[in-house]
Amino acid sequence: MTTIDPTTHIAPRDKAEILAQALPYIRKFHGKTMVIKYGGNAMTDPALQADFAEDVVLLKLVGINPVVVHGGGPQIETALNRLGKKGEFIQGMRVTDAETMEVVEWVLAGEVQQDIVGLIHQAGGKAVGLTGRDGGLIRAKKLKMVDNKDPSIEHDVGQVGDIVAIDPSVVRALQDDAFIPVISPIGFGEENESYNINADVVASKLATVLQAEKLVLLTNTPGVLDKGGNLLTDLTAREIDGLFADGTISGGMLPKISGALDAAKAGVNAVHIIDGRVPHAMLLEILTDQAYGTMIRSH
Repeated sequence: MTTIDPTTHIAPRDKAEILAQALPYIRKFHGKTMVIKYGGNAMTDPALQADFAEDVVLLKLVGINPVVVHGGGPQIETALNRLGKKGEFIQGMRVTDAETMEVVEWVLAGEVQQDIVGLIHQAGGKAVGLTGRDGGLIRAKKLKMVDNKDPSIEHDVGQVGDIVAIDPSVVRALQDDAFIPVISPIGFGEENESYNINADVVASKLATVLQAEKLVLLTNTPGVLDKGGNLLTDLTAREIDGLFADGTISGGMLPKISGALDAAKAGVNAVHIIDGRVPHAMLLEILTDQAYGTMIRSH
């Protein structure tokens, strides 16, 4: 089956019009930082992977500074299965013993990170892979997980980390030198131990520390939906609080959106939760009037 590139059917005048429409956004965001959490289908489908890399390189070339934070849950699961080890989860969090942590490190900081760096190079950009150890980027401590139903019970989830501090100087140095940082969500503790940290949390905290213009979260959903299943394209931080309170936002979206909400309240101008299954969704959301997800405004 042959696929037809829709851009080949766009008249040159229409192409020029599309580019002209992006101009105000390029001007507005020139020199600004955007932190992008890369995950979901966009990270596993080869065509979407290539689209993502092209989008990131284009943003860099028009003067926007993208910083990529990636997850890798499915890849970690595959690696553990190959070793005959079964993943265990408590309240949605992967239990990470010492052996699992070794696997997490070589999958995230090795295989997954280098794939992303390679794709960006292929698309004409210059990327550098980092973990939280590089430049003392992410200091962490053991996450204390309290039981959802009984606050007197605390679950031990092993080497899962809570962020203590982020030192963004290595990220800033790379940005100033025309590189695109690609960050694995691994932190380090006081005893030089490694911690596996939720990638959404790392992206949200990093966006806050870098005073990013935008935080973009690629997901496998269209965005935030109301109780009728309709996409909510534009929300304020206060409206999000209301959706938490009435149970509209629940389940797997809770940690993602609570991190996004923290970033919006801490001064990140806009948080975009977008559908990574749509080709070039990131460019469409950032550089056009059309909504391809939910934008959470800080005010």
